[in-house]
Amino acid sequence: MALTRNKPLIVVLLLGFVIMSTLTIGAQSVGVCYGTNGNNLPSASQVISLYKSNGIGSMRIYDPNSDTLQALKGSGIELILDVPNTSLQSLASDASAASTWVQNNVVNYASDVKFRYIAVGNEVLPTGSNAQYAQYVLPAMKNVQSAITSAGLQGQIKVSTATYSSVLGTSYPPSAGSFSSDASSFINPIISFLAENGSPLLANIYPYFSYTGNTQSIQLAYALFTSPGVVVQDGSYQYQNLFDALLDALYAALEKAGGSNLQIVVSESGWPSEGGTAATVDNARTYYKNLINHVKGGTPRKSGAIETYLFAMFDENQKSGLETEKHFGLFTPSQESKYQISFS
Repeated sequence: MALTRNKPLIVVLLLGFVIMSTLTIGAQSVGVCYGTNGNNLPSASQVISLYKSNGIGSMRIYDPNSDTLQALKGSGIELILDVPNTSLQSLASDASAASTWVQNNVVNYASDVKFRYIAVGNEVLPTGSNAQYAQYVLPAMKNVQSAITSAGLQGQIKVSTATYSSVLGTSYPPSAGSFSSDASSFINPIISFLAENGSPLLANIYPYFSYTGNTQSIQLAYALFTSPGVVVQDGSYQYQNLFDALLDALYAALEKAGGSNLQIVVSESGWPSEGGTAATVDNARTYYKNLINHVKGGTPRKSGAIETYLFAMFDENQKSGLETEKHFGLFTPSQESKYQISFS
């Protein structure tokens, strides 16, 4: 998992104030992100067994950990593999370094591990704590894509990057969604690259952070999928939950930037069980349960199931940043389910 995550601080002004069986999205299960920022976590082989025993068919990992990749062999679990932000400069400046990275971390495992996406950088924007990496994202994506193509894996593995809601300058109403002036020159060439290669945009979508950043204008029920009726009327689109509003604002921004045919994969979404405002076990259980059910369908703007990765598999006691960062796990480090919710 990312060592630090920039929080979606963007103000979303709105008018209204585990796991036991498999949920399929098309042919694939809801995924779960597997971060390793803890000193009390199970071994990689135990983690893979826990995924399989709970019918979790997809995983995201934040670096090419060899123990995890070895344990994934033959598991059938589909994988998002991140290029860590700290590796972007070397892969951007040297095509041979990108080829070596792909050979060592993808090609060497590809016959036994079901790679789905390579996420080249996580939550990098020209502003904020990861700004120093922004100039390297697209060149690194291009070099990784070239290496994937040279290996003959371009039909199996798509190259993308993971963004988040702070890429937007306007998000309300969702149809007015547009990229910020600071982000446009960064994200627009990436959109063109994704369109040319038939790749989706990965996006970390967190109603929790949008809610806690603007509790005066956003109702908790709207963030937890429990509003009894329509909260936001946006032309012909009706919004009953904040997740759809955030996702559709990003879709609207893509359309304005020439990316109307791009799909968005929700590469992270979750709710903490302690450590901050509204961070309780009951709220987290409600969010995960409702999210799992909700992504079987689409948003008001986009029909069809939403490929989604829950954040995260475990509580991670060495996460930096806010205290909530340590408490997003669906499972405790002792592999006990925190919520006893069903994927179906």
